[in-house]
Amino acid sequence: MKSDLSGKVVIITGASSGIGAALARALSAAGCRLTLAARSLDKLRGLAEELPGETLVVRADMLQRADIEAMAARTLERFGAINVLCANAGVFIQGDFADYDMDAVSDMLRINVEGVLRCAHVVIPYMRAQASGDILITSSIAGHAELHRGPAYGATKHAIETIVNTLRRQLAGAGIRVMSLAPGKVANELWGYADAAEIERLSVVEGGWLRSEDVAAAGLFMLSRPRHVTVRTVVMVPRYQEA
Repeated sequence: MKSDLSGKVVIITGASSGIGAALARALSAAGCRLTLAARSLDKLRGLAEELPGETLVVRADMLQRADIEAMAARTLERFGAINVLCANAGVFIQGDFADYDMDAVSDMLRINVEGVLRCAHVVIPYMRAQASGDILITSSIAGHAELHRGPAYGATKHAIETIVNTLRRQLAGAGIRVMSLAPGKVANELWGYADAAEIERLSVVEGGWLRSEDVAAAGLFMLSRPRHVTVRTVVMVPRYQEA
């Protein structure tokens, strides 16, 4: 048994590429109406043109409070509801901590944590009013295992897991589910991979990476469970990833 997603209004942040774009394709195919949000309008418009369902394109920078508020307001103006928030936008920094650009790290902390909190904070009142809603946050295996090449990034994803595990309990009585999707290595633009054949080789053939579509399929599964079921966290890794 599963829940029908057809007609649901979904906001996807970081929708211009990678997991966000894959979520958009999967949810549009399931009949959802989408707000696609990211900083790159050209990429969002190109994605919107290929999707079968109704879409709204919104430029939104997760560092800007006004952008996040406008994203929600425009969604309500266009569709009249917000059923799902896919808080997917994020930044990834790895390497030796001593070599980090701390201004870039500060931006990552704000995007990966504060941006998620602001997105959730702005949609929760509308979800409470309709007594139903889903908040699905893109986390990472780095939120469950200490990856030595990503101390600051891992800190943001451990924070996300804490947010999910506490906010879920606060909002359960309001009919709002809060969930996290925590993939391992995903061969997409974040890691510099864009060629479809190379991605297929790295993932399906060699088993060292996931595809964005694999992660999106897991997200679709989580969102389509019956309302009495909350899949709190899905941790998924490629076959040969050690963490």
